[in-house]
Formats: sequence, C-alpha cells, structure tokens
Amino acid sequence: MTTEQAAEEPTTVDLLGVGAGPFNLSLAALADGVPGLDAVFLEQRPSFHWHPGLLIEGATLQVPFLADLVSLVDPTSRWSFLNYVRLQERMFPFYFAERFHIPRAEYDAYCRWVSEKLPSLRFGHRADSVRWDGGRQAYEVGFSRVDADGAVLTTGRMYARHLALGVGTAPRVPGPLRELAADPDVPVLHSADYLAHRDRLRAAGHVTVIGAGQSGAEVLLDLLRERPEGREQLAWLARTPAFSPMEYSKLGLEHFTPDYTRYFHGLPEATRDRLLPAQWQLYKGISADTLSDIHDELYRRALTGGWPDVTLTPGVAVTAAARRDGRVELTLEHGEEGSRAALATDAVVLATGYAERPVDGLLEPLGAHLARDGSGRPLVDGDQRLVLDDKVGGRVFVQNAERHTHGVGTPDLGLAAWRSAVILNALTGRPVYPLPRRTAFTTFGLAPAVRATADGTHHAPADTDRADAERADSAPADTDRAHDDRKECV
Repeated sequence: MTTEQAAEEPTTVDLLGVGAGPFNLSLAALADGVPGLDAVFLEQRPSFHWHPGLLIEGATLQVPFLADLVSLVDPTSRWSFLNYVRLQERMFPFYFAERFHIPRAEYDAYCRWVSEKLPSLRFGHRADSVRWDGGRQAYEVGFSRVDADGAVLTTGRMYARHLALGVGTAPRVPGPLRELAADPDVPVLHSADYLAHRDRLRAAGHVTVIGAGQSGAEVLLDLLRERPEGREQLAWLARTPAFSPMEYSKLGLEHFTPDYTRYFHGLPEATRDRLLPAQWQLYKGISADTLSDIHDELYRRALTGGWPDVTLTPGVAVTAAARRDGRVELTLEHGEEGSRAALATDAVVLATGYAERPVDGLLEPLGAHLARDGSGRPLVDGDQRLVLDDKVGGRVFVQNAERHTHGVGTPDLGLAAWRSAVILNALTGRPVYPLPRRTAFTTFGLAPAVRATADGTHHAPADTDRADAERADSAPADTDRAHDDRKECV
C-alpha cells in the first residue's frame, strides 16, 4: 500500500511511551489515575500478547499474582488483577483455588484485558524516529501505522514533552547457531516460538533443548510427557554447572526490592559488572517445582522401562553447529573435563534467554547529548531517566534497559508497579503515588545507623542525618540512586 503522510495536525502530549509490554502497560495503567496527565503509548503489534510461544498448559507465573501491573503501588486500582478476576465473575473460584502463583496464560489474558480497556494505547503504531525540538521544547516522534504484517499504512508525527521507552527484549541466539536458526527449513528455533512448532518437535526423532533456565525446563518437561517410554530421545544441555533451582528464599528475594536496587545503583561500575554474572541463580535458575516434576516423570518411567532415553548434561557449551545428512550436528565442549564431543540431533530448541533491545537506533539524533559509562552504555539515573545534557529539556525514561545500572531486578515483573510509580512521581514533580522508604529486612551495605570509622569504632548518625532522611521521604521520588524490576519469567 502506498505510504501516505498523516493529514491531522500533530498533537503534543505530556508523556509518550514507546512499546506496550508489561512494563509500559503498568506505566499506562498507573498514569490513567493521574489527573491532568496526557499520555499516549505506541505499540507496533496489533494487540497485546505476552510470550505466546511459552504459554504451555500448566505453566505458572514465577511471581505472585500481586506482581500485577498496579497492586504493589495501588491495590485499589481498577486495573488490578483482583478487579479483573471480579469482573470476570471468578472471584469465588479464585478464592477457593488458593493460588498465589497464577497460570501464565491467565496473566497474559489479564494484561490483554487492561490493554483493551486503556484509552491511551495505540496498537499498530511503530515509533520510527525521535529528535528534540528546542523551539517546541518537546520531542518530535515520527511514527508509522502498520498492519499485522508490519506493512506501512500511513505515517505521521506527534510531539511529547517526555518519553518512556519500554521496547522490551528479543530472543538471544548463540553465535554458533545463528545461521541455522535463520533458515526456516532447519529445525532450530528459539523457545519463544515453541508452541507454534510443538507438533513439529513432537514428531521429530531426537530433540535437544539448550539452556538451563525456566523456559528450557518447561520445554523439556512438555516434550518428555508426550514421548513414548523408553524411546524419549531427548537431550538437555546447559552451560551452567548444574540444573539449579532459582533462589526463592524469602530473604534471597529481597534482592528484588527497591532497597537492593538503590544499593546496586550506587556501586562503582566495575563492581556492578562483576556482580551481575555471579548472580545468575537469582533470576536464571529453575523453579524447584519444575525440577521436581521433571525428576518425578523420569523416575516414573524408570519403574517399568529401565532408564529413560533422556540425557541431562550441565557444564556444556555448544561451540559449533552444522547441517549434515538431514540432521543438526552440534560440537560440544565440557568446561570442567575439557573434553569435546559431537551430538547428532533432529531438532534443537534454544532456551537461551533474551537480550535487551538497544535503543541507540531510535535515539541516534540524541546521541551527542547522551551520557555513557566506561563501556559505552547509556547512564540511567535513580528515577529511570537517561542522563542527558542541558541542551535537551525533556526527560527520557527507560524500562528494562538498565540492568547494567539497576541490577538483576530490571526485568522482574514484581517491581513493574514500583518503577512506574517512580517515573510518574519524577515526571509530575510530586508523590502522586507515595512509596515506602524501606522495603527489605536486609540492609545492603553498611547501615547508616552504624558506620565504622577509620579506627574500627562505630558511631550513630547525628540528628541531622535523621532529619535529612525524613525530608527525603517526603520528596516526590527517590532521586539519589535507583529503581528496578526482576525476571520476566522466561
């Protein structure tokens, strides 16, 4: 279809959101309750869907239902999950189900319900360019209206005093497998597309699942339950030294609080970079229930048919991959043994996680104004704002693009509402959503109440320190350090 220039006069809004995944959807839901705030959110997809390829029957959300779009900040919001259940006339069944962790498909349906009701969302709209217009004191955003296949229908532009980027993540494909995964005729696919190809995988002879996170475990279990006993022909490979459970102790979960995020944000860059890889089990591990289900299924099969034909091997890296004689041949290297081997398989599922989508392309006209860290990554302040120089008057908030500054909680659904509230408080300059000063029993770092002096003695803070803390509590938002969010359950 011929591209047309939108004829209507460009409008100016207070806040324009790019992307409408769970995080910007949370921001849109909470923004809906701020009087006088004019917000619009653009999303290129035709409708909301949250990881549709992994809505496997029986799979549950890894965070409690209170980690919805709004409840941990405003439990009385009409956009809460409980209100959704009430309006679906399922409150009593939900009450008797005694279910703290809801099915993943139910979370997807809840978010879609919110997305269809909110007036600020514009699906089928793709943001193409962003530049700062000093005369208008607003960002000029060029956009395209697109159909379900991405074809451009019309183009236009609008202006926004501030932006919120929630462009989400993209499936990560390891380098040795990229060429095969790009070929639609080769059965190498990312777990994000699992359900669309499940019948094909079930019909395949030997299937290899790569990746020891929750997605890999769920895909393996789903395939295992459908394979004949004694002829399962499954392999599960992982780089991690073990198929390890996710850290889910109550105090361990306090790494996914604003308290820890502020602490992490205040650490030196080199320290943050060293910490993140070591914390993989906080957000890349597997639900203990899923590991138990896999073991139970294997044990049940072992009772009557001997050892099942399932190979579970951690500590293995895929160093090369090729198509040979109609099969996929993987070259494997064991990190501890230093040994190498070849594995021939008929299909591969890459449960290798997701990477943050870079925003540099969209923000290229702002590049000269953007502050970066020693590794060239954008700096993000404690209010979720990109650090820009004084020549740009509008703020650019980011969601799920700040793991390097905010830590492991960045992609977590449990902090979606908190982070949205931080953004709205900073945007309006007032505490439209009052936030608690403390959120964890754990004290990360040395507590202000007891500081060690150079000679090893300790002293309590002066009264002025306490007064400063009380004043900070009444400020519109935490501006000194950071905010955050955790695993997006993939």
